[in-house]
Amino acid sequence: MAFTKKTYPNNPQRTGMARMVDGIAYSKIGGAKTTLTLLRPWEEDARYPLVVFVQGSGWTTPDRGFEIPQLSRLSQQGYVVASVCHRDATEGNPFPAFLQDVKTAIRFLRAHADDYSIDAGRVGIYGTSSGGNTALLAAATGDDPKYRTGEYPDVSDAVNCVVSCFGPTDLTMIPDIQDPMDDIFLGLIGDNDAAAVLREMSPCRYISKDAPFPPCLLAHGTDDSIVPYFMAKDMAEKLSACGKDVRLLTVTGAPHEDTFWSWPLIEDIYAFIKEHIG
Repeated sequence: MAFTKKTYPNNPQRTGMARMVDGIAYSKIGGAKTTLTLLRPWEEDARYPLVVFVQGSGWTTPDRGFEIPQLSRLSQQGYVVASVCHRDATEGNPFPAFLQDVKTAIRFLRAHADDYSIDAGRVGIYGTSSGGNTALLAAATGDDPKYRTGEYPDVSDAVNCVVSCFGPTDLTMIPDIQDPMDDIFLGLIGDNDAAAVLREMSPCRYISKDAPFPPCLLAHGTDDSIVPYFMAKDMAEKLSACGKDVRLLTVTGAPHEDTFWSWPLIEDIYAFIKEHIG
């Protein structure tokens, strides 16, 4: 029987190591719905850029376990990653509850930067599907008092960059969500005017030459039957026409989620994040 022996150096900086902290409450509103899961490097003497991630859920309760295995690689590369839960639209929480929650989470994390080894000046937001919509809305409304709750009122919720994967950019163009019998639609609208809410939930309507918008990456599959590909294309073209920094990644033949994902795509997304928050 062969005998082998190998020696390894110590890793005093714990380079490449990350850990997960679950169930962190970032708000007193919403109970378990307003918690986050934090992935952070082991080394706590440094300050790391922050990526706030919003899992797609149709604006209901996100299953944060879906992307955490992929996000852990980003944390291992020196980022604090917060996967954020938010209030469920089907449980009596109409728009803008989900947006207010995610922006509150950003402020909470900045307010607790010392506790979680965060560099509060380097913050990006990343989301998929409804989470991509939320990420784009958060990016477009940085520090807008209209969407600010009373928690951490003196802390910024602006971000340095945004990534949206197959997120709806114009809610007025998605027929399914306008079905009057759709529980999610009814929950999002509440007692408000439906057309007005759908317009306000549409990130494409916040773009203008004079309005600030952080560097943006949009990724979308050409065979997406839930959120049509043209939404990402139209959003990218509008941002570009207004002089904004935007990139569009197209995944040929990809549906919504599922075979959309690959490591080459994820690595390009992470490269964009690294370019803009270090």
